[in-house]
Amino acid sequence: MESAALKSAGGRPGHPASLSPSLDVHLVVDRGDFHLDLTLPALRGVTALLGPNGSGKTTALTAVAGLLRLTSGHVIASAATPAVWADASRGLHLPVDRRSVGMVLADPLLFPHLTLLDNVAYGPRSRGMTRRAARARASAELARVGLAELAGRAPDQVSSGQAQRAALARALATDPAVLLLDEPLSALDPQTRSTTRADLSARLREYAGVTVIVTHDALDALTLGDHLVFLEGGRAVQSGTPAEVIARPRSPYVAGIVGLNLLPGTLLPPQELQTSTSAAPPRVLDLGGGQRLVVADLPEGSRPGDAVFATINPEAVTLYTQRPAASARNLWQLEVGAVTVTGQRARVRCAFPGPTKAELVAEVTLRAVAELHIVAGQRLWASVKATEIHTYPA
Repeated sequence: MESAALKSAGGRPGHPASLSPSLDVHLVVDRGDFHLDLTLPALRGVTALLGPNGSGKTTALTAVAGLLRLTSGHVIASAATPAVWADASRGLHLPVDRRSVGMVLADPLLFPHLTLLDNVAYGPRSRGMTRRAARARASAELARVGLAELAGRAPDQVSSGQAQRAALARALATDPAVLLLDEPLSALDPQTRSTTRADLSARLREYAGVTVIVTHDALDALTLGDHLVFLEGGRAVQSGTPAEVIARPRSPYVAGIVGLNLLPGTLLPPQELQTSTSAAPPRVLDLGGGQRLVVADLPEGSRPGDAVFATINPEAVTLYTQRPAASARNLWQLEVGAVTVTGQRARVRCAFPGPTKAELVAEVTLRAVAELHIVAGQRLWASVKATEIHTYPA
């Protein structure tokens, strides 16, 4: 089994991180009103790019592939020796066919008139390999993704998941230094997606090059990626290992991807919180718009006025139709924005009143949804215990 140390270093079994290929990119691309400015130095292993629609993920991928010219920046692939694929300062832009890149899209785009074997052999053949050698290489790649017995079938004779695995085999048959995957599982049904994700994970563990995968799916990113990069508005807002991102998300979008609530606040000074008792004043964050959040612990060294992030697990949020006599220090009346169901659980997205744009997601059972008659537009009371809140510096 792959060690945690090796995975966190971005390496692969049998390919130490210090020897494995890397990708160094600074991508500045202007497309009309959209501006991408993304720096990803020394990528190794599998990097997942995530972000909302229009954040620049696919633009970044196509710029690395050579389908878009850079306004500024560079693309450098390094193995034994560095290969400069693009350098805007020198006007250098290698076309796609001169870059050692394999690419897989949501649509596998297999040639319908060729068998899976000849689809996969197409790349090696186009690079000068003999037909016999190319088919041998294709056969080996199909075997590595579990399609050896289907090599003679046409694309319309296999399932969508099998076609996607064949597209992966085709991309890897030319031994690319960089593998680019743009939403490769998005067109698959849930069961096929789960199986294909497992197959893809196994194949990527054997691949020695650099993989960059664009996805909207948290499970794809967390199970496939060694490193996660979140884009918003053409810029990286957070990056790190899956464990680092889960522990400390730094934007509401990132928090939503990893299944947490994120509430940015400012630590209030104690004199604003004095009570009639002799007990020490509570630790309170000002969320804006007149909303406050009581927490049990603060980041070490925090001072009044400091910006603090607070995360709350949706399962720690309790909902009521009437104001409860609850012991929780945090109690608000919120408006339901949406209810989404996954299996036997539902996620209820609620908005704080007033000018603040903060939201709180509660995760409850389907039985609770039915008993409370939860629908969009309804006003509910929500409570969170201070001890259920995790804080860290903003």
